[in-house]
Amino acid sequence: MCGRFIITDTAPDLVAMFDVEHEGENLPEPSWNVKPTEQIPIVLESAKQEPAVRRLESARWSLVPSFAKELVAPYPTFNARAETVGEKSTFKNSLASKRALIPATGYYEWHTTGTKKTPYFVHSDDGLPLAFAGLYSWWRNPALADTDPARWVLTATILTTDAQGPLATLHERIPVVLPEEWWDHWLDPHTTGDQGLADAAVDASRPLAASLQFYAVAPLPADGNGPELLEPIGEIGQLV
Repeated sequence: MCGRFIITDTAPDLVAMFDVEHEGENLPEPSWNVKPTEQIPIVLESAKQEPAVRRLESARWSLVPSFAKELVAPYPTFNARAETVGEKSTFKNSLASKRALIPATGYYEWHTTGTKKTPYFVHSDDGLPLAFAGLYSWWRNPALADTDPARWVLTATILTTDAQGPLATLHERIPVVLPEEWWDHWLDPHTTGDQGLADAAVDASRPLAASLQFYAVAPLPADGNGPELLEPIGEIGQLV
């Protein structure tokens, strides 16, 4: 799973990195402790204009499908299992045409030994940012007037898959980390997404996932946020 991640790049950094054409408003600041339901930067392509426009927007991290009656879902939706995303009503419409990249410096994962849960920071081997495969959805708040700009809420989720190699010793699930050559294909709103596309994205992610590294960090404070959270307390690739 991916229930906490880090994004230290600023909006201008992300605009340059992902060749963004439109920068949205109220983009979140860098964070070393992003939690579900908080605002995160996402990259998407909108087909409302032709050619499609690549946008950097702020989204609520926990996808709410357009048919939901409330913003708060009865079950967690900050992750979507890649193996079944094409079958689940919550996600399949977004998979069809509303796919996103979720930029990340890395993510935290917890390994449990007995009753002890230790957080680990997972990151690229070269220190470069990652791009998680994501989905997004626009949710319309029925309690707000048509003229209220807050009536539309952009929400997003991160796809996960089974862990392989060294990361499998840490946790059984990992985010789907897309290589750069897959970014355009994943974002293209003219490509109809189905389970086959999700499966292909997972396959494309495997070599990059195999290169990820991890090390133990101190327990994360509930409201702590800063680069000190990434200070290692163990060796790279070793469980403590």
